[in-house]
Amino acid sequence: MSIAESDLTPARIVAELDRYVVGQKDAKRAVAVAIRNRWRRMQLSAEMREEVLPKNILLIGPTGVGKTEIARRIATLIGAPFTKVEATKFTEVGYVGRDVEQIVRDLVEAAIGVVRGEARKKVERKAREAAESRVLDSLVLELQSNPGDPELDPLGMLPSDGTGPSMQDLAAARVRIRERMRAGALNDREVAVQVRDTSQALANIFSNQSFAQTGMDLQGMFDRLNPSRVKSRRMKVSEALETLAAEEAEDLVDEEGVSTEAIRLVENSGIVFLDEIDKVAGKSQGSGPDVSREGVQRDLLPLVEGSTVSTRHGPVRTDHILFIGAGAFHVSKPSDLLPELQGRFPIRVRLEDLTEADFVRILEEPKNALTRQYEALLDTEGLKIGFTKDGIVELARVAAKANAEHENIGARRLATVMERVLEDVSFNAPDLKKQKIQVNEAYVRERVGDLLEDRDLGRYVL
Repeated sequence: MSIAESDLTPARIVAELDRYVVGQKDAKRAVAVAIRNRWRRMQLSAEMREEVLPKNILLIGPTGVGKTEIARRIATLIGAPFTKVEATKFTEVGYVGRDVEQIVRDLVEAAIGVVRGEARKKVERKAREAAESRVLDSLVLELQSNPGDPELDPLGMLPSDGTGPSMQDLAAARVRIRERMRAGALNDREVAVQVRDTSQALANIFSNQSFAQTGMDLQGMFDRLNPSRVKSRRMKVSEALETLAAEEAEDLVDEEGVSTEAIRLVENSGIVFLDEIDKVAGKSQGSGPDVSREGVQRDLLPLVEGSTVSTRHGPVRTDHILFIGAGAFHVSKPSDLLPELQGRFPIRVRLEDLTEADFVRILEEPKNALTRQYEALLDTEGLKIGFTKDGIVELARVAAKANAEHENIGARRLATVMERVLEDVSFNAPDLKKQKIQVNEAYVRERVGDLLEDRDLGRYVL
């Protein structure tokens, strides 16, 4: 985390979210308070800590207004394991489809990746040194068989009388080769190194979801029964260093410790974003594709209330995982959810539709604004592109009008409009090097004006 957890006050969290998400003040405040409460809980005594349960949040609003972005950014900000799932992908137990407990297993795998990444950083230096030694061994062997190699012995310091280099000569040569390698002089030289053979054809047998649902680490059992083999590969020194450093880091990481820490992280800091939860609201009609909607709610209930899920890394308690549900609720209402499930989402926030003024801010203010993305992308071709104020206002007007006349897809409409406006420039960018293009009001109207007039065509293009 770039910011100390104790410094993440609700106001600070909202300020960080403002850098990426425009508007939606109420949603940001609700999420910020929920995150701060998790830190407050960890300051309590162990006995009291167990009693304080997370206040799950239900975000209500149309597509493209920032629901997913708020949840994703907050997880990145606090360094918490995060998984986004669509409620419609799951089915009631007994039907073909994904088991809701897979949500927790996916969250654990996300946490494993986070913890393993941190563990590898801690051993990075040691792993790099070990990789260097392995590459050096290979280079010294090559020098031993070819004492006149100009790359490995450019000064000709090894004996050339046919007696072959002594151990002392090779030790001195090893020091010189290490210096040249660290200076990057040997990066493009090919060297033969022993690397692990990862092409284990039978490994995929144990990746099937049905095995994952048993909670057994069958893949790990298979790996122990069939240890990794090695094979010789020729690759550039720079590539060999990266490959071998990754192998060494993997060996240095305590996998059991990684699993234990990942489970602890999930149980105390995990965030699950349940998208399209409105699609499983309502009672089942007894037949048809929606037959398991109420069943999915019943299956979700134990997870949200707090239960223990078996994973291949160990049992995981879900009592303190934060669940953020989201949905448009155009057809159904939050009250259509099972009463027990409703009660587990005590905080409900309605997100507002985005206006034309919001679109202007979205194109100007966020750190990852689309305008900045396109400027950076086209700059790689040597093409300078800029957006004037009136051009941004016109882009926002077109997007707002398209949303009003067709389906309202929120801020996602901006990406469609931007792509249409810059279609020719993106295609011809390699031939427009060192040119400067200003996207102003006239430029935008010239490319999308006809589409706004022709509503039938605009429905397909915009």
